[in-house]
Amino acid sequence: MDASWVCARLLSPEQRLDVLNLLNRTEVALNREAMDEGRRRTVVHGWPAEHWLKYHHGRLEGFALLNGTKQPTIEMCGGGFDPELLNEVQKNHVVVDWWTRDSGDSCTGELLRTLQLLRVPLPVAAVDVPEGAVLRNFEPGRDEATWLAQNNAAFADHPEQGAWLQTDLDERTREPWFDPSGFLLLEINDVLAASCWTKVHELHPDRFGEIYVISVDPKFQGRNLGRVMVTQGLAVLRKKGVNDAVLFVDKSNTGARKLYDSLGFKLEREDKLYRFTKN
Repeated sequence: MDASWVCARLLSPEQRLDVLNLLNRTEVALNREAMDEGRRRTVVHGWPAEHWLKYHHGRLEGFALLNGTKQPTIEMCGGGFDPELLNEVQKNHVVVDWWTRDSGDSCTGELLRTLQLLRVPLPVAAVDVPEGAVLRNFEPGRDEATWLAQNNAAFADHPEQGAWLQTDLDERTREPWFDPSGFLLLEINDVLAASCWTKVHELHPDRFGEIYVISVDPKFQGRNLGRVMVTQGLAVLRKKGVNDAVLFVDKSNTGARKLYDSLGFKLEREDKLYRFTKN
């Protein structure tokens, strides 16, 4: 129906192209990503999800993607909020979580999380690797299981990063942007103690870098390894010609925010997760 939200479990080839075009147009207009990387990847690869589309006079003007089995979570292209879409979604989901990105739209749901996007100009002075430790690159085919164990231990209580499976890692290492030279592992006594996975946004006009995933095994926390790995990751990005870098951090993670503040990171925007419960 024209000008109304409709849901498709799988996008047709035409719908998929319409969505990708809308995402690209939105990113140009906003000068930032239109949607979370994982949800964009779902569109790119044609994976099933709840794809919500809104056409007007035959032109796609709205898109949102809902996924998650334990807790349905939705995000609109552009990061906004639409009460009409919420009403449609709640016909099938009593409880739904909604991500907004730097949005001025008023949400009446329960605020669950605030995710901060921080940015820092490069270079940032690198902290030396501890004596006796070994800093090396991730080796596909060798390090997957070890890294998954270390990362999941570090993020045991994290809602998104604490339960990665091999398939989650495989999805990302198969992406065109994946470069193992930007994926650093720190070993102490032959044990993986910490890691820093970086990414270069090659197709963005500003070609910026990102600290994609950084973690320290709980057994090695309290040794300043977070600072070591962040600065070593930033040094790798600088060597690739990147002028500034970003990362996401939960606002509630005061320890990490204190570290990033001391390195010169500044707040660029806040994304918020709201929960809506149908009465």
